[in-house]
Amino acid sequence: MIVAPSILSADFGRLSESISMVEEAGADWIHCDIMDGVFVPNISFGFPVLDAVGRTATKPIDVHLMIVDPGRYVERVRDSGAYLMNVHYEACTHLHRVVEHIKSTGMKAGVTLNPATPVELLRDIMAELDLVLLMSVNPGFGGQKFIGNTLNKITRLRKLIEESGSQALIEVDGGINEETGRACALASADVAVAGNAIFKSSNPQAVIASLHQR
Repeated sequence: MIVAPSILSADFGRLSESISMVEEAGADWIHCDIMDGVFVPNISFGFPVLDAVGRTATKPIDVHLMIVDPGRYVERVRDSGAYLMNVHYEACTHLHRVVEHIKSTGMKAGVTLNPATPVELLRDIMAELDLVLLMSVNPGFGGQKFIGNTLNKITRLRKLIEESGSQALIEVDGGINEETGRACALASADVAVAGNAIFKSSNPQAVIASLHQR
């Protein structure tokens, strides 16, 4: 499993140190959740913070935009140093156009699905995607309980990826800890996003090591 700690749970007063800490503890990616208070009922942070992450992180930066009309910000996300840009299926009227725009800048393109959105809706664009992020909580706040049906969605998504010939990775975000991360890995997920389980732990290195195991 690729482990992508979410800085939403980091100490923003010591953000640089928090990022360096999880990287030294074995993190593979750095996950950034940007919320606008419109698409989701919360506001997190914007581009000044994302730029600071880009100056600090040495690992690939995975940017998850929980905002309306994310296609407006493709170049801005690229300029921050992002490796991958995730947009919500539910927020994009012209999803194929946004995905192609992301890829044209050199970033990897990911599409995120909310808990109630079926994976089958991605059938006609799956071959174009580098990653699909399944929300295992309703987006907007950290610390929520993992939605068990996500495991069924991972299995169905894996089948859809194989049928399409896609190389897309499956990422899971929300309520991920050592137990739920293991369940997601067994269901064939590739990437685990974890916030509190890592940043609030007394031993982040052990948590990351546990999540790495399949």
